[in-house]
Amino acid sequence: MTLRSLQQALAQFAVEREWEQFHTPKNLAMALAGESGELLEIFQWLTPEQSADVMQDSERAVQVREEMADVLAYLLRLADVLDVDLEQALADKIVKNRRKYPVHLAQGKADKYTQLGG
Repeated sequence: MTLRSLQQALAQFAVEREWEQFHTPKNLAMALAGESGELLEIFQWLTPEQSADVMQDSERAVQVREEMADVLAYLLRLADVLDVDLEQALADKIVKNRRKYPVHLAQGKADKYTQLGG
């Protein structure tokens, strides 16, 4: 499936339930934040090693997949409602980040671009 076909499926799901009235940008952004928080909660008290192995636990793996799907669903709905082409937005952001984080300054560092001293 493509991002566009997923957006269409989610839009149809909302239409069938007459939920478009609730799918305002504000509500969708809040729902996105809430679902992101639920994903974050899975990782909250894990060590770095445990977080890297989270998908080895079948119950946690199901939780992670479901929360990631919820995050993606709300992001896709928000993009659809706001008429944002996510593929183009991400492609543009990658170009921008390449300029902000040149390899010769950023390689192996987690510093923000303002701290790279280029």
